[in-house]
Amino acid sequence: MAKASRTDTGPRATTRSGSLAERLRQALLDGLFAPASRLNEVHLSRTLSVSRTPLRAALQMLAGEGLLHYTPNKGFTVPEQSLSSIVDAYEMRALAEGLAARLAAERGLSETARAALDASLTAGDAALADTADPSKRRAAYADANEIFHGTIHEAAGSSLVKDVVRLCQRVPQASAHNIVAFDLDDMRQRHALHHRIYEAIICREPREAEALMRQHVLSVKLSMARAFGRRGPAEMATPETERAAADTLAAALREPRV
Repeated sequence: MAKASRTDTGPRATTRSGSLAERLRQALLDGLFAPASRLNEVHLSRTLSVSRTPLRAALQMLAGEGLLHYTPNKGFTVPEQSLSSIVDAYEMRALAEGLAARLAAERGLSETARAALDASLTAGDAALADTADPSKRRAAYADANEIFHGTIHEAAGSSLVKDVVRLCQRVPQASAHNIVAFDLDDMRQRHALHHRIYEAIICREPREAEALMRQHVLSVKLSMARAFGRRGPAEMATPETERAAADTLAAALREPRV
């Protein structure tokens, strides 16, 4: 791939930074970069064959989400997240989202909400189909997943529920957009629960909707905990491991993702 100009600006740079942010987000969620490691912008820029402008925009976006820390004069580093804090966030999210599903079932869906949920289910089906583009599958499902959960939060009509979910998202691994442990079979099972949750809501079955949503969120917690455990003990970040992670990410960018 030709090296990008060092003066990229405008819509093209914005598009490139969004694409970079998505792939870097996935790499961070998958544990490719060790906790406390520093992302060397110069090395990343050279390794990924992109200019510094869209790369910095992508890193700033991820820092805003909590997936990176930014320190003036030091740059971007990977924060350390304990498994217990992630589990706690999922436990709280399961309670809040279960309540959201129950309230949505009790109060009923507007036509706008129903259409949004229908569209998110269709998009999720397409993203998890065998014919889906592997390189775009995870990002497409993340978008569909976020719309599904966000629509139910809105349909619940409870500012308290939304505040609790927003608090949980301070742990980035617990955000509905951040798909952790993207095992295709697991994702298909969890998406099947999306369909069942939707059916319970439109059939005005609040207890069923709440139970299914809690089951769904806790199943995500289990998959995430398994993936977290497979990484093994965190290693001390060194310049060599940071460069190796950048090289691995560059290789992933050149290969289809499953």
